[in-house]
Amino acid sequence: MAALARWCFRRRKLVLAAWLIALVLVAGIARSVGSTYSNNFSFPSTDSSKALAVVKANFPAQSGDSDQVVVRAKSGTLSSPKVASAVDAMLAKVARLGFVTTVTSPYATKLVSADGTIGLATVQLDAQAQNVSNAQVQQLIRVAQSADSRLLEVQLGGAAIQAGESQGGGSGDFLVGALLALVVLYFAFRRSFLSALLPLLSAVVAIGIGTSLIAILSHAFSVPQFATQLAELISLGVGVDYALFIVNRHRRELLAGRTPEESAVRSMNTSGRAVFIAGLTVCIALLGMFALGLTFLYGVSLGAAFVVVLTMLSSLTLLPAMLGFFGDRALSRRDRRALRADAPAGPGERAGVDRGGSPFWTWWSAVVERRSAVLGVLSLAVIVVVALPFFSIRLGLADSGEDPSGSTTRQAYDLLATGFGPGFNGPLQVVGKTAGPGDLARFDAFVGGLAHAPGVARVLPTRTSPNGRAAVSFVYPAYSPQAPQTTALVDRIRAEVPRATAGTTLAVHVGGETAGGIDFSNVLAAKLPVFVVVIVVLAFLLLAAVFRSLLVPLMASLMNILSIGAALGAITAAFQFGWLRPVLGFAKAGPIEVYLPVMMFAVLFGLSMDYEVFLVSRMHEEWIMTGDNARAVRRGQAETGRVITAAGLIMILVFLSFSLINNALVIQEFGIGFAVAIVIDAFLVRTVLVPALMHVAGARNWWLPSWLDRTLPTLHIEADDLAESGDEPAPVGAGAP
Repeated sequence: MAALARWCFRRRKLVLAAWLIALVLVAGIARSVGSTYSNNFSFPSTDSSKALAVVKANFPAQSGDSDQVVVRAKSGTLSSPKVASAVDAMLAKVARLGFVTTVTSPYATKLVSADGTIGLATVQLDAQAQNVSNAQVQQLIRVAQSADSRLLEVQLGGAAIQAGESQGGGSGDFLVGALLALVVLYFAFRRSFLSALLPLLSAVVAIGIGTSLIAILSHAFSVPQFATQLAELISLGVGVDYALFIVNRHRRELLAGRTPEESAVRSMNTSGRAVFIAGLTVCIALLGMFALGLTFLYGVSLGAAFVVVLTMLSSLTLLPAMLGFFGDRALSRRDRRALRADAPAGPGERAGVDRGGSPFWTWWSAVVERRSAVLGVLSLAVIVVVALPFFSIRLGLADSGEDPSGSTTRQAYDLLATGFGPGFNGPLQVVGKTAGPGDLARFDAFVGGLAHAPGVARVLPTRTSPNGRAAVSFVYPAYSPQAPQTTALVDRIRAEVPRATAGTTLAVHVGGETAGGIDFSNVLAAKLPVFVVVIVVLAFLLLAAVFRSLLVPLMASLMNILSIGAALGAITAAFQFGWLRPVLGFAKAGPIEVYLPVMMFAVLFGLSMDYEVFLVSRMHEEWIMTGDNARAVRRGQAETGRVITAAGLIMILVFLSFSLINNALVIQEFGIGFAVAIVIDAFLVRTVLVPALMHVAGARNWWLPSWLDRTLPTLHIEADDLAESGDEPAPVGAGAP
């Protein structure tokens, strides 16, 4: 690490040029190839996927995405001659689009509201939603809404429309988050603007390259549209954090009288090592999503991991190069004047040098030591209270009713709910694979019986495939797609299938977007325990190798799980209970996005490990030198408390800015969840609970069985720094039982 830092410092022009060339090159490639983001929630083994396979094999024209064109007569009814003519003319234009296979008029299906003012037409596309381009979606919307606006209101809904309308997004949330981070950094570095700018520069370059890579990656993996925003959210937070820790150490070394080069080298050789280990833990947590075996999450996992790796590399290479350009200007003018007025007797020997332990944190670390048991219990109680709503969490997929109020998908949703009921926004597709007339008759009887089933609003007549080997019918629930009653209805229909198909060659499956979302939830919930175990075990082994301890990584894992539980509890209260609806303005309270707990666990587990590494690495450094646990914990907390809370505050502001500015519900949920988790983790877990528990545990914190000590690889996170200090380290495990 020292050699890398010195090389980057001395060849700073080359390093800066390499990063800028990489940024321009990757961004240019991403712009030329474009992106193919997709929200594909299907899995081959689920019932909804089997239904889709039958449709694709036997209804070639119906195998693409099915979208809705909702029309409302502004005067009179849809049966009025002028209005009906306008509807027919508009649908005829839509049918002539090259990517549209069929258009079904509301007059043909009699899908007209009781008052005759609202009608539902169906547009069948030639591809699934994830393969429909944004240009095609915009063309479809433009053609449909070209109808005479004096007679008709036309709104469109469906998966392809929703995906196309949400593509792009603004950069306002990112800019606001960056500006807020800059303000906090400015005051954290004692009004040094250049020092405040350094972490942002290194983070922004990494984010620019990483988000471009995600766009390129979307051609090889299924990458959802929110992946880029999520990567920006994570990378801006961790990038500023990583650089903050390194620049803070660099400033301390400058104040100790060292040259800019030696300060940069020592900073990278201490804080840089912690950044490297912290970055590895984040990547392990993110790539742990591969253990789920869900292709939908592969793109998110790889994309976020790429951005984190680039952020870490930027902090370890670009940052020392920038420190070389800045020299002692990383200090504020006041600090530079004080340094010149109070020249040190020798490097690192200036009287009164700030070693990172402010008076407040020195006092607070002593309080935690004296009242460790009481403070540990109180902080744990607070975390448990915040986490309690998690036990009421209900998972699902957001429907168009949660889209921004001005979007065409939201307006189509509202019109359908007004004209026909909320269930028309999430029809179920009942598909039968038949082998003869007997199977078809049995399928007709089964579907006919559903018309009188509880929770069913309407059943459309059966349609038979051209080859006679399949049949399909649409069943409209009486409840919204997210309602628990709709999930119960899908379960009841599937439970009736074995009885209906007994003694026949008929196979019946329930599909459609709503049923697919339910299946996705079930699959994800079943795989979640394996995922959690994989992440926790890998992170445990890494920290055990770093800190030569069993109790420290065990404590870190448990504390991280508590922080994540608190975050999920807060999200449940905010979005499912609707407590933050007046603040964020989302349309309605509903279930939490089904994939959010998995992704939050991966991301937050890694972010929480960042603070754990920064805190405990300083404690471990002191333990190695003295063998005194109480001193190590107290000194480690005093010297890292200020920078951890400053880093936490930056992350909180970044995450909240994304939530308050972005209209996408999933980004709002991520932002609020991350912000609450960092509040708990930085201001409660790392500054109260972990130090308190480590005081209670005493020297047992650093115990490791000899056989495991020989087995685990050795990662010296502080070895070079100790060697330079000249201190004689105590044996690892000294004083342990």
